[in-house]
Amino acid sequence: MRPIYTHLLAFTIVLLLASCGEQNEKKEIVEEVKVEKPFTEDWKSLGEHKESPEWFKDSKLGIYFHWGVYSVPAYSNEWYPRWMHFKDHKVYKHHLEKYGHPSEFGYHDFIPMFKAEKFNAEEWAALFHDSGAKFSGPVAEHHDGFAMWDSDITPWNVMDMGPKRDVTGEIEKAIRAKGMKLITAFHHAKNLQRATKLGEDVKISHFPNFEGMPTTSDDPKLQMLYGNMEHEKWYKEMWLGKLKEVIDKYNPDIVWFDYVLGDIPEKYRKEFAAYYLNAAAEKGKEVVIVRKQHDLPLNMSVEDLEQARKNVIGTKTWMTDATISKGSWCYTDNLGVKKSKDVLHTLIDIVSKNGVLLLNVSPKADGTIPDDQKEGLLKMGNWLKKYGEAIYGTEAWYTFGEGPTKEPDGHFENHKAFLELEYSNKDVRYTTKDYEIYAIVMGAVSPEKELLLKSFAKKNILDAPSIENVSFLGSKEKIKWSYSEEEGLRVKAPSTQVDNMATVIKITISQ
Repeated sequence: MRPIYTHLLAFTIVLLLASCGEQNEKKEIVEEVKVEKPFTEDWKSLGEHKESPEWFKDSKLGIYFHWGVYSVPAYSNEWYPRWMHFKDHKVYKHHLEKYGHPSEFGYHDFIPMFKAEKFNAEEWAALFHDSGAKFSGPVAEHHDGFAMWDSDITPWNVMDMGPKRDVTGEIEKAIRAKGMKLITAFHHAKNLQRATKLGEDVKISHFPNFEGMPTTSDDPKLQMLYGNMEHEKWYKEMWLGKLKEVIDKYNPDIVWFDYVLGDIPEKYRKEFAAYYLNAAAEKGKEVVIVRKQHDLPLNMSVEDLEQARKNVIGTKTWMTDATISKGSWCYTDNLGVKKSKDVLHTLIDIVSKNGVLLLNVSPKADGTIPDDQKEGLLKMGNWLKKYGEAIYGTEAWYTFGEGPTKEPDGHFENHKAFLELEYSNKDVRYTTKDYEIYAIVMGAVSPEKELLLKSFAKKNILDAPSIENVSFLGSKEKIKWSYSEEEGLRVKAPSTQVDNMATVIKITISQ
């Protein structure tokens, strides 16, 4: 009889174990269903996101690039795809003479010419890293509807056409290998054709609804490029769908938006933000959303000022996007480039006011970055290698600076005034970190020149610091200095010139 009981007991145990296993599986499934994502699609929930994590505040400099099909004609600017359709515009006349009528040679006909045969992601990443950037990445899609990544949503992408390479994928791997974070910039809110009548142009749309042009084609494939689609379908599948795809494939640390974002229905903006923030939370990442106008709340996004900047200290971290060039954001045959010291001074001014600079470079269609742009980047990078402690990880002091040069008010509408600004060694900008205050003179300081930093005078500062030491970064000489409550901090420069781009005075205060 004992063997029978033994078999019955064993069978019962097997049943119990199987039942427990089944219950555990069910429990696991139930638990999976019960897991809640931290962010829901409402502004209150999204506002709980830390819009400016410490890594972003400390980064100070990022580099991105306007590079795409619009780089092929290399004429006027990156808005070539739009202006080639307007008879009274110089781009139309240029296009007509060089390529033919836009009804016969459309923007899409440039795509086979965009070969990027010399593009080397590792070389680009090394350049950006050596320039001092802490994050970098592409304009993932401009207004033109062409995706600079391997897309399953649209056939108009770099993997299926043109270069037949995953540009975003290659650059993502290369910059992460250099210890930088990834930014992907999106301008595609403007791609949708919002005109409802043939022959009509709506300015917030990139492509006009002109008769006989590829932009008004009834070919479903061309409609995906030119944004000539039913609006709701485009919002969901193209605008939102592309964002989700890039988030899923490349895990960007920053998603940056150009203007016209406010014309995307609010429900889709909320859906994007929740999707992105939840994806980041799942990976344990702190990410950043940057917007240009009042189209996302500032408690969950960072403010960006195009080709402009604040003339006061920002109470929150903010950003300027600016070009290394003097004109177009994309490469053109006659593109002028700013002096490296002017770009550096822009960075210093921005950092002194709690800002971050996103600097644009303009590669050629073949994938090379012109030498004059490289030179400007590397000169700035060399300065940052020597004096970066006055930039990275700092914050604004009680005042951003002193001197005669003042920034104008406003945003992009005053960008020409900002471009004309030129600082001199009479201008000083301040940053601070721990028990150090950095006074950055915007230029060279003559040997043994006496400087008076008036911001330290008692009338200008509520709580005058107790100064322990003053030194010039890049010099080993012991510096002569004196402090007067009435005048401020008086400093005598070293016997030899330290730097000709910008000079950093380090003031150490007591703890």
